[in-house]
Amino acid sequence: MYDPIMRTFTLLEILQGRDRVTGAELAQRLEVDLRTVQRYIVRLKDLHIPIDSSPGVGGAYRLRPGFRLPPLLLTNEEAFALSLGLRALRQIGLAAFAPATEGAMAKLGRVLPAALRESIHTVEDVIAIEPGPWVVPTSVDSLITVAAAIRASQRIRFAYQSHHQTATQREIEPYAVLHTDGRWYLIGHCLSRKAMRTFRLDRISALEPGTISFTQPTGFDARRCMAEHMPFVQSDFQIDAWIDMPLEQATRDFAPWRIATESHNGGTRLRCGRDKLEMFAAMLLSTGRKIVVHSPPELRTTFRQLATQAIQAAESSNP
Repeated sequence: MYDPIMRTFTLLEILQGRDRVTGAELAQRLEVDLRTVQRYIVRLKDLHIPIDSSPGVGGAYRLRPGFRLPPLLLTNEEAFALSLGLRALRQIGLAAFAPATEGAMAKLGRVLPAALRESIHTVEDVIAIEPGPWVVPTSVDSLITVAAAIRASQRIRFAYQSHHQTATQREIEPYAVLHTDGRWYLIGHCLSRKAMRTFRLDRISALEPGTISFTQPTGFDARRCMAEHMPFVQSDFQIDAWIDMPLEQATRDFAPWRIATESHNGGTRLRCGRDKLEMFAAMLLSTGRKIVVHSPPELRTTFRQLATQAIQAAESSNP
């Protein structure tokens, strides 16, 4: 341990692990003299790390209460990834983290070497990250409370408003939270329904952590559970259609669109829920395959409207 920089970081680790450390103890631990310890302390203070000291021969040092920051030994790629990740929180509906993001970025800017600070400035000045129109904002407090309850295996209670504006009171054993399709979902066992249920986190209010513990199911797979239930979340329309496409290809092509697929009559049966039908109909048409609509009848109407618009566009001429 001969590198002065590594000794400085070691000094910081010692201060974080002790309420109060004398200069003599630090000198002994670092195998340096008291004057060198003082230089290390000055270097840390230059990095805006709050260190209080008491004067005198038996003087001691301590980190100001409430301050905890481990040494940041990052590569250029790690600094870039960290900055990009913080900036991308809005992309997953967590814009409320903006003050925390700015605070974290400011701290990083103070403690990182100049070369790595350039990676942060590159993200800030060059890369624009905006959430898509399908991203639904979510309460940061709710996300933190739910995550803590899952980790502690404790029940939670909340008010829930369904897709059809029906309000209910729920108590569940939370198993996981998962972000997909621009929304945050809570998965757990609903005590009133006595079954697994999926809840939109943005539709939850009056969330209260409970005191009753439960046992997490062994081998629970949130992604698999979501894949099985996601196509049938509450929507204005429940779609049931057939397409002349092998199951393997349909499963691969429709995987990002939360559509349940199964082999049927030499093709693939598609089932899912949608609030709007135009995009779904246009997506099916783009495959160039034969399509049979079982339900809802509104989907047939949508195809007729698209056909009319397509014919008008084909027969139009320049004004």
